[in-house]
Amino acid sequence: MPTKRKPNQQMDKLKAFVRTNGTDYLKDPNITSVGIGYKTVKGKSTGEVAIQFTVERKAGPEALESLGTRSIPEFITVGGEKIKTDVIERRYASSYVEVELEAALPVERKRRIDPVKPGVSVSNFRGSAGTIGCIVYDNETGSPYILSNWHVLNTPGGVVGDDVLQPGPFDDNRVNANRMGKLIRSFLGAAGDCAVASIEDRRFEAEVLDLGVKPDAIGEAELGDKVVKSGRTTAVTHGIVTRVNAMFKINYGGATGEQSIGGFEIGPDPGQPAANGEISMGGDSGSIWLFKTSSGKPGKVIAGLHFGGESDGNPDEFALACYPKSVFEKLSISLKKPSVTTAPGAAVDASSGFNTSFLAKPVPLPVLSPENKVDAVKLGGSEVIPYTHFSLAHHSKRKFAIWVGWNVDGARIRRESRKGVPFVKDPRLPLNVQVGDELYRGNRLDRGHIARRADLLWGGEAEAKKANTDSFFFTNITPQMDDFNQSSKSGVWGRLEDAVFSEVDVQDLRISVFGGPVFHEDDRVFRQVRIPREFWKLLLFVEGGKLKAKAFLLTQNLNALEALELDQFKVFQVNVSEIEDRCGITFSNEVRTAGAMRLAAESVRPALASIEEIDWS
Repeated sequence: MPTKRKPNQQMDKLKAFVRTNGTDYLKDPNITSVGIGYKTVKGKSTGEVAIQFTVERKAGPEALESLGTRSIPEFITVGGEKIKTDVIERRYASSYVEVELEAALPVERKRRIDPVKPGVSVSNFRGSAGTIGCIVYDNETGSPYILSNWHVLNTPGGVVGDDVLQPGPFDDNRVNANRMGKLIRSFLGAAGDCAVASIEDRRFEAEVLDLGVKPDAIGEAELGDKVVKSGRTTAVTHGIVTRVNAMFKINYGGATGEQSIGGFEIGPDPGQPAANGEISMGGDSGSIWLFKTSSGKPGKVIAGLHFGGESDGNPDEFALACYPKSVFEKLSISLKKPSVTTAPGAAVDASSGFNTSFLAKPVPLPVLSPENKVDAVKLGGSEVIPYTHFSLAHHSKRKFAIWVGWNVDGARIRRESRKGVPFVKDPRLPLNVQVGDELYRGNRLDRGHIARRADLLWGGEAEAKKANTDSFFFTNITPQMDDFNQSSKSGVWGRLEDAVFSEVDVQDLRISVFGGPVFHEDDRVFRQVRIPREFWKLLLFVEGGKLKAKAFLLTQNLNALEALELDQFKVFQVNVSEIEDRCGITFSNEVRTAGAMRLAAESVRPALASIEEIDWS
């Protein structure tokens, strides 16, 4: 484990030199890296610090022009001091797997595991196989992620939101069975080759496989430091830091091409050699290097994020790693879960979500279609996200709720002010799957509650206050035109719940409600968000000991986002089965039967002009 370093002015000047000039040197087609290391003579270290260059091919002065390169001087002046240079013939490549599937049966590192842990196979569904480095947490939301490389979790053809598989498809090509989460953030450049993915369909453990430690801090590697890693292919390997503050030229192929990646180099530890001499092989990408303690055991401090090694044909064995400080800053992550602070009054300890036994007859939650299930955001492994008096399922790509279900106790309704209660994103979920205020500023779109705020304000004072603030999470909000519920437009939609109590002898004055948007592929895109143009609502209640269900569909005109004119919204009474077909959800047989009606064909069905036209029978 590294101790506190003494100031080293010479090393600081050399680091600054490489940071400033490294990328320019890598423009030379023959130079593959530039960094700081000990000068070597006949393959042995002299212990003298030098500016080290690696090249594709060493050549005499007469051959330099044919290689499109230039001679590297014997000395370079840095901060007024002449520093020796060193030139080594070496090429690098990312440590990734891009070959045909192996026939051998998978070992633990290459099979699906639950809980997931660092040291095992992982990849973007478009890719092959790399390694889970460690468990990290989002600095803002506290959400748990797995850390690995850009070329493992993103890949050249990937995009944020892509499915991430454990194990990677190289090790097991059953994509649906092995989905673990989604690509959240990634970066490729001088700061590193790094990315994080969510953990949605699995549990997780932070202890690194076969090392027996949970990383709890990050450090900065220096020459001579002893380190150890646990990778998907080479398992546990030991190394010694041989070059620091280097810039490496790596070809990632395709449109990505050559990139300059900052980091350091690791050579084999002769005291603990790898079984086959390899400390870096395809599939190790994304594993973390840990500093070793004074007793030689794995420590808890991360030295680097492994991303590459020597390319085929190189006689020497080396590994490459990014500095963790740069990686953690670029990805906005931490090793320890931060204390998440929400807006004043915002509640997320939701132990009382939708109650399926709230009515005298049970009302199960709807079941998602296979497509919706894949795209649903998971919280603790479940797509059902609870709040006070309501629950919902949230679509990660459309960024709005698939459905929201809420209970209304008409006998215990209270009044609570909405003054000072802000609309906020739910900190339990990834922020990039939620639409916030960026959509609603400067236009006619309102932030419309799916579960009506007034419906949720019942129970004791603290309970009602908590429900009030919970209702303002953006997961319960969809964009609606500013006169969506105005009385001038008949106001049918916003009065449906009230109408049940006024028109029906509701048992115990209790109703349960489900609602949400209808997603269409051709929904209008506004500010990079597809705006739903239809909404649905299902009211459930018990009358005379019998469960009844009344379903409604609202069509919203969205052609007026930038205009002044707006056609009238139209509300239709429909069968429960029509909601299921449109939304990719399935209610229980009891709910479907309770909502069956004889209706005119959709093409000639009249819209509801008033509450009085609703069939409550």
